[in-house]
Amino acid sequence: MTPSTISDELNLLLDVLPHSLRERVQALPGEDLLEIVMDLGRRPQARYPDRAVTLDENPIGREDIAHVVAQVGEFGADNRAGIEGTLHRISAIRNRRGHIIGLTLRVGRAVTGTIDLIRDLVESGKSLLLLGRPGIGKTTKLREVARVLADDCGKRVVVIDTSNEIGGDGDVPHPAIGGARRMQVSRPEKQHAVMIEAVENHMPEVIVIDEIGTEAEAVAARTIAERGVQLIGTAHGNTLENLVQNPTLSDLVGGVQTVTLGDEEARFRGTQKTVSERKAPPTFEQVVELVDRDELIVHTDTAAAVDAILRGEEPGGIRRTPDGEFKIEAEKPPAPESKALISESLKGEVRIYPYAVSRDLVERVIRSFRFDARTVPSPERADMILALRSRAEDARLRRIVNATGLPLHTVKKNTTAQIRRLLNHVFSQPEEAAGEDIDAAIREVEAAVQKVLEESVEVALSPQPREVRKIQHHIVNRYHLAAESVGSDPLRHLVIYPDWVASGS
Repeated sequence: MTPSTISDELNLLLDVLPHSLRERVQALPGEDLLEIVMDLGRRPQARYPDRAVTLDENPIGREDIAHVVAQVGEFGADNRAGIEGTLHRISAIRNRRGHIIGLTLRVGRAVTGTIDLIRDLVESGKSLLLLGRPGIGKTTKLREVARVLADDCGKRVVVIDTSNEIGGDGDVPHPAIGGARRMQVSRPEKQHAVMIEAVENHMPEVIVIDEIGTEAEAVAARTIAERGVQLIGTAHGNTLENLVQNPTLSDLVGGVQTVTLGDEEARFRGTQKTVSERKAPPTFEQVVELVDRDELIVHTDTAAAVDAILRGEEPGGIRRTPDGEFKIEAEKPPAPESKALISESLKGEVRIYPYAVSRDLVERVIRSFRFDARTVPSPERADMILALRSRAEDARLRRIVNATGLPLHTVKKNTTAQIRRLLNHVFSQPEEAAGEDIDAAIREVEAAVQKVLEESVEVALSPQPREVRKIQHHIVNRYHLAAESVGSDPLRHLVIYPDWVASGS
């Protein structure tokens, strides 16, 4: 889009301002202006990504707010209005009596090239979810997604436009969405119903939707995806981990269920008997975290990333910028330098000082796995410090480390699994290699189960010892699938079937 087109549309927004404010804004740079804020009794501001500029030393009066309200369209149930034929959005703040006492005039722009970093994902045919903080450009990207899929790819695209923010105000959608069709929503609480209506009445190949934020909308999104329609949308949350922890929206990425493990499986996993697992295949097969306007993290396999998060691991992903991309590896156990210090200087029992880590969990891991160690209440009596990674730079902790010279080990989260892995690493337990083999076998069966559920095909697993096959059987049974062991040792292995049949190990 040319600079003149952007400038002309900005002038349409400035035209609704009181004359004195309009002149002051016109004297400022307009290219990266985000919004103009007018609050009763306060000085008006023009806000940019990195600063705010005061427009007038005189506070906003009721007549200033009334002037703007008279120029724009009717405010909807979501307290938003627009300017016909533009992408600008005017949002109102009301007092208890319903009177408008504040306005946010958000600049809307159609900018080409904003999806270059994710165009391959958009054109893949798989559903894609965008996450990121407000103002980072999610809606701008959705606009171009709609245009590219409709005009360049020739697909039937329907935009669900609850606040007219994607397609602009008025009955005729803005040219920024190209040939995509637009369905408006009369009230925000009806968004989920319009989503279903779009599929049932208009045969779209793609649905584009902004701000999925309720359980009903999450259910509607799953219904749409199950009908084979590609979904491109945004949701509340900055990262995939935020979404997994959100009970209302976690269904978008597969949902979370609590599962009780058998004693043997819990011991091999190094977890408590009650663990969290993904409930179903994700509605959105791909997730993009918008870190900045020109930096993002791509998860091309949402299921695998969510499973990693629920195991207490890093979800990985691919970081993309205009300069290229690189894979984000899952975090490895800490380097063994402090382990060497312990093994060389100590004999027998090792005393651990937990810092911001649950002492009860540490002691439980020590008992369960028979580590030659115990916790102590003060660093002066310790041989090592075990801390939460987010607290590693605490001033108090740094003083303790500097004063005592103790080796510092960290875990990302307060979980038995992470503490067990860390202590396995520190103590060089001979069971560690076996534990890693068990973890790999569990990951393999979980991936196979999802393949059977999604594709209705049988899947053969790698050969495993009888004890490992028993654990794999337990996991398969939780999903109400059938599995049987076939072949002879050492090649005996599990085969998982899509329908229930009698099986044995």
